[in-house]
Parts: sequence; structure tokens; C-alpha cells
Amino acid sequence: MVAAGWPGVHPEWPREVDVPSTSAADGPGTVRRWHLLDNSAQLQRLGLEPAGTLLCVHGNPTWSYLWRTLLAAGSNPAHPWRVVAVDQLDMGFSERTGTFRRLADRINDLGDLTDALGLSGPVVTVGHDWGGVISLGWALAHPDDLAGVVLTNTAVHQPPESDIPAALRLALHPAVHGWGTTTSDAFLRVTHALAHPPLSPDIRDAYMAPYRGADRRAGVGNFVADIPVDAGHPSFAALSGVAERLRGLEVPALMLWGPRDPIFSDKYLKDLAGRLPNATIHRFEGAGHLVAEDRDIATPVFQWLADQGTPALPEPAAPEPVAFTPLWDQLGKLAAGPAATGTAVAEMAADGTVDRSLSWQDLERNILDLAAGLHDAGVERGSRVSLMVPPGVDLTVTLYACLRLGAVVVVADAGLGTKGMSRAVKGATADFLIGIDKALAAASVLGWPGRRISVQDLPAARRRLLGVETSLQALARAGAPASATHVIGAADPDAPAAVLFTSGSTGPAKGVLYTHRQLAAMRDTVAGTFGIRPGARLVAGFAPFALLGPALGAVSVTPDMDVTAPRTLTARALGDAAAAIGATVVFASPAALRNVIDTETGMGGSSREALARIGLLLSAGAPVPEPLLAQVQRLLPLASLHTPYGMTEALPVTDISLGQIRQAAADAAAGTVAGAGNGVCVGWPVQGARVAVIPLAADGSAPGSGPSTAPGVTGEILVSAPHVKEAYDRLWLVQRGSVSVPGWHRTGDVGHFDAAGRLWVEGRLAHIVTAPDATVTPVGAEQAIERLPGIRLAAITGVGPAGTQAVVAVVETLPPVRKAGPATPELAGRVRGAARDAGVDVAAVLAVPAQPTDIRHNAKIDRTRLARWAERVLAGGRPGKP
Repeated sequence: MVAAGWPGVHPEWPREVDVPSTSAADGPGTVRRWHLLDNSAQLQRLGLEPAGTLLCVHGNPTWSYLWRTLLAAGSNPAHPWRVVAVDQLDMGFSERTGTFRRLADRINDLGDLTDALGLSGPVVTVGHDWGGVISLGWALAHPDDLAGVVLTNTAVHQPPESDIPAALRLALHPAVHGWGTTTSDAFLRVTHALAHPPLSPDIRDAYMAPYRGADRRAGVGNFVADIPVDAGHPSFAALSGVAERLRGLEVPALMLWGPRDPIFSDKYLKDLAGRLPNATIHRFEGAGHLVAEDRDIATPVFQWLADQGTPALPEPAAPEPVAFTPLWDQLGKLAAGPAATGTAVAEMAADGTVDRSLSWQDLERNILDLAAGLHDAGVERGSRVSLMVPPGVDLTVTLYACLRLGAVVVVADAGLGTKGMSRAVKGATADFLIGIDKALAAASVLGWPGRRISVQDLPAARRRLLGVETSLQALARAGAPASATHVIGAADPDAPAAVLFTSGSTGPAKGVLYTHRQLAAMRDTVAGTFGIRPGARLVAGFAPFALLGPALGAVSVTPDMDVTAPRTLTARALGDAAAAIGATVVFASPAALRNVIDTETGMGGSSREALARIGLLLSAGAPVPEPLLAQVQRLLPLASLHTPYGMTEALPVTDISLGQIRQAAADAAAGTVAGAGNGVCVGWPVQGARVAVIPLAADGSAPGSGPSTAPGVTGEILVSAPHVKEAYDRLWLVQRGSVSVPGWHRTGDVGHFDAAGRLWVEGRLAHIVTAPDATVTPVGAEQAIERLPGIRLAAITGVGPAGTQAVVAVVETLPPVRKAGPATPELAGRVRGAARDAGVDVAAVLAVPAQPTDIRHNAKIDRTRLARWAERVLAGGRPGKP
């Protein structure tokens, strides 16, 4: 042992222990020498009493070095824990026994070691790779000492319908196994290459240290050979025993996962979550197999340990929940009432006619038929169903059929792009995937999970090619005879109902979990705030609201457009949709409205007349400039124009009308209302919502816990409402941070109130610029710059280290500049002047042909990407495309 060559290892940690063996692989009286990393001596020297012991077990082909950050954290006086990280026999720096040790031996070996150490509770096991199974085997054998389990990228069960991972199949192949795992160090090098980002040379050398020479790698090869590939394998019974007994484990469990793992993918996480349904789960997007190297796992492990020993903070007293009515309540009433034969849902064709429609009666019947068919196909309460169907009749029927059954719908729209969609769909681990051909083809190529169901009937050859089992049409036909007698149980208000993905405009899209109660509350909030009653007729040009129409009892029409590209909504398509149903309400995103104005000349007379009768327009998803709303008002002269503010986690939060926007702007210009200005005014809280802020600190963070509504106090925006999400899906750390103020959801947005009680949004917490003498929120200066002639979009970003950042303005001009790069002196001077008037000193001005915006809304600027680009340009690099 040469501990000095192991970065991050304290010299007091390495130790060796002689352990009498009782394993079947050894004869009676055998004693084995184990190597450990153990911080007990360090804790004693520091006079620290540990709260318990973490028993950490590595997999193949790592060693106890994997857990060095946990050892360091356990030695912290703020949260002392003894950490014992073992080197399994034949692995790391433990004895090379010359035996072949099966899974049962290794579980027993670990028990021999803990007996020799005199280890007693509370013990929390920590495992990775095949060390996860072994740690769980020990946990199940020591219930009296066990206080919890932590798992990282491991598995206890191989689903019978899928092969073992390709990398392990290759390592097991007779032509590869001996050479790849033992004779050479190929298996080690391949494993180390799975780190994201790559391991530094000194860390990689430390991992290699115990395995230099074929004689040191026999355990690596034996570990691979002991993978139970089928029921005939000698270790299959031991593995199955751990897997089945795990369902009865009642201690707290934490799973920290790297989804970018070619070996232990999300399907294994799903299996573990099914066996430990109350486990706390966090997926580190972008991390892989060596998640303990890719991300800081010590901090969340010790936060979780602290949470187990800390009584939960009392939630603020909440009002009694109103009587729950399921999301689909209005559908049944309208189907059975005088409006039964009237149009409920419709979708438009490219020629301006109605392509498809269903009456309320037919909609209800189709939902019940499909629900019966889905149930017979295996969809049940709690099943996750990924919906990859464009808004319209098919999606409406499918969504409500799934919700009626108690299934959890997973909605990740195509606006996330292929990469974002793939991340989202794989992370949600759906049981079923219902999609159009394009989605099914992507699922086949990209390996998306779930039994596949097409929308339309497909030829047999096409079904086989796409791996499709059946179709919605076939299921509805099969379910029709039984639907009248098929009994669907009452909805559980607090059961999961949907996982909706964020836009991904500020990082990887996050799954947001809603219960049935919260979806119903969203319906009621929208109805109450905007006065949308049964019988309303709405054009759904904004996907999130397309599915609420039937729940509101409103006739809904989907215009002819590509919902993944809001700019494809034309004025003619909007007018045709409005005329088709005599619309009274329009939902459309800002990007869609912009294109409607740009294509106004293509409208016919009947379309103009239909739009002139609209009474309400809602536009959400991104800020809507007042000049755009003024142009829209010309097209919709009778409409009250509203721009609700919200997010996937809480929609809507506040609301404001065009008239109120103009009044807020006037108040800001006149300076007559304290706090008015410096941001986008988004109005007042919607029905049932409370809004506050946590004041910002000088470093741009919001560390406090005291909500404030005082005028002029800038802080992170908080919201509390019945329709706020239940949790982030399998993102425990994100969820933990979002509810750190009891009773509130931290939005990550930054803003302040004025003396009239209006909320002004100033940007995102992540986009604050910390200059040497100021903390700059971006939106106020951006608005000032965008009022200049020739500027379409502006973004303020910071370049340089936090606390000393230079403020950089990046502008998109009209007409666009030919190449991205530094702005002309004349343009830079005008931009600096406008920003200065808004209270911000700009160090540099760059111009781009087009701002990088999110795919879903075509409006949210990717400021993080811009910051990286600006830093490169200002350092003298080639501008290229931001």
C-alpha cells in the first residue's frame, strides 16, 4: 500500500484486518486479510462521536477508493459518521485468495468482516455496481443493526424480457473474457472511461494501483463470470433471494443514479424503485456509471442522513381542501346533458376545414372504450404511459382514458428536440409508449422504454419493424363491448396523475409530478381566474392548455400548425379554427402570436370576422411585449388580452391584462408607485395563489427563509397554491431545494413587488450577474435596450468569475447582422446608453444574427449558452454561432 499516491485519501484511513472466514469458498480455520479505508482513528483523534456507520461496498473493477469523498465528509465535525469502505477479497488491496467466490460467499464475507470489526448499529449500507447487491445482502442479514441503504448504479434483477447489457455480454464471451478482464487491463480501462467528465491521470492511476499485473486481476475476471445470466447460473438463487426479500425492507433508502450508464441503465433503477417504493431518488443528468466520480454524492448522502434524524418542519396551516372533482367531471356531465351531440373537440385541416371532430357523447364513449381496451392490455393504476401524440382528438381521448384508469401520463413534447426528448423519456421509464409513427421510429432507434402502441392500425410488417404490439384503434375496438360494464374505480385525489416536462430552457428538462387533486386545482384556477365556463369555445394554440379544454367543459379546436414550432401558427389558420367553432377564447404562445401578425395579410374575411368576435386571449410561456399585444388587439378588437405568468410547476401564478400592463408602464415612467419598473410586470396572484419573494444576498443567491411582499425588495419568487406540483420526478435534490421554505415552491425566478401589489419579474436566479459593485438582474436593462430602434431581442449576461463579472449585452438586430461578433461603435454606444438609463453599466456589446432560444416557445433566450460564447469572443476566439 502506498497511500501517498492516492489523491484524496487521508493517511489515517488505510488499515488491514485479519478476518476468520466462514464462507463456503474457504476451508475451516481460514483467515483472510482485508484492506479497508476507515476513518475511525481520525474521528477518535478529533474527539468526534459518530452518529453511526456507513458500510461502503465497491463493485467491479473499482475498490474502496471510490468512497473517499464519503470518508472525508464523515470526518467533518459538522456531521461525524464512521465510514468503513471495504476492499472485497480478491479486489483492491485485500488478499488474493486463489478461490472463486460466488455472490453468496461475498455476502457472507462481508458479514465475517463486520463481525471481526464488532460493527453494530446504526449502520447504513452504501453500494455500487455489484457491490450494491452484496451490500443489500448484508443489510437483509443484519436487520437489527440496519438503519438505511444507499444505492448507486446497481441492479438486483435482470428483466426476463431484455438481455443483459451489451458491455457485460461482451465481457462474458469466451473469446474475450479471460483476455479482457484478467490477462490485460482492458476491462479496467473501459470502466474508467465511463467517467463524465474524464478522470484526471492521478485519479485514474489510483484506481489502477491495486490491479497492476494479471495475478492481481483474477478477482476482476471472476466477478464478471459470476454474473447470473440465467436461472441455471450458480449465483442466480442468491441474487433472486436478495431481490425478492428487498420488497420487505422497511428502512429508509436513497438511490443516487447516473443515467448515462451503458450497464446499469434506468430500467434497473425502475426495478429497484418498484421493490423499494418509498425510496428517495435522485438522477444526476449527464452522470454515468461512476456517479461517485461524476458528481458530488457526499453532500446529498449526508443531507439525507441528516433528514432521517431531523423531525420534519411543521407545514404552515393550509386551508381545508375543497371537494375534489376529477379532471374529467365535466365530460360526463356534458355527454349526458342537452349538449351531448354538440361538438366537444375538433382539429383543423390545412385547407381550413374541420379534419376530425367528436361530440361530447362520442368523446365520452371513445374514452371509455379505449380505457377498457388499455386495461385489458395491462394498463393499470400507477402504470406510466408516455404520450407521443400531437394535440388533437387522439391525444385528448388517450389522455383522459389513461387518467380514468389511474395511469400516470408522461408528457414530454417534441419541442424538447430529439436529445432532450430522449433524456426525458428514458428518465421517466414508462411502462407503455403510445405514439405516432415518427415517435415510434425514434423509440425503436433510440431505445425508449415501454411497450409500444401506435395511434393508427399499422401493416404487420411495419408493426414488427417498430416493435409495436397493438394500436389505439384496435384497443378501442376490443374495449367497446366491455366498456359499458367495465368498472373504473374512483380516482384517488392524491395519487400521481401526470409527469409533465419543463421546457429545458434553463438546463435539462425536468419531470414535474402532479396528482389528480393538483390537476383538478389547475382546472379550477384557470376557470375561476379567467371566467371560462362550460360552453366556452376555445382555440388551443398552446399545447399545455389544449388538454384543459374538455376539463373546463369548453369546446376545443386545435388549429392547423406544428405544435413543436409555435411560429407555424398563421393568421389564416387561427382565423379558420376560430370560425369553425365560433370561438370565444384563444390560447396561443407569444411566438405564435408574432407569426400571426406577420401573416395577417393571408386572412380571409370570414376568418377576420371570427377573430373579431373573440372575447378573451391568453398568451403564456414567455414575456409578451406590449407592442405585440397592441398589434394583436387590432385583430381581436373585442378581446380582453391577458398574459398569465407561470411555469410547468405552477400554471398559472399571476395574471395581467393589456390595460394593466400599460398602467404599470405608466406608473414606472412617472415614478408615482414605489417599486414599479425594472422588469416585466406580470400582475397579481391568480385565484387561490399566494406569491412572495426571498430577498437576494450580495452574491446573487437567496439564502433566507422569510417570505416578503415589501415593495421594491428583489428576491427569488415563491408561490403557494393548490395547483403547485407535487414533486420533481426522481430529482430529490431539486425537489428538496424547491421546498426549503415550508409551504412554498421556490421558482428560481427573480422579481419584486410594487406598492400596488403587482409582481415584476427581473429574470432567473441562475442568470444574475455579480459585478464588482452590483448585483444585476437582466430583464430591466434588456427591456430598455429592446426599446431602441433596430433591436429585436437583447440579453444581458456575465463574463468572468462570480463577484467580478463584466456585464455584456448581446443584441439581435433588425435587419440581422451578417456575422456574430462585436457590435459597431455606434450600436454599442446606443446600447450602453439605454442600459445606463436602466441603472446597468455594460462593459461590452456583441451582436448576433439570431438569439439562441428554446425550441418549445421560441422566446426564452439561452443566456448560459450566450455567456460561454461571449467569453470566447471577448477572449479573442472565433465568434462562430452562439
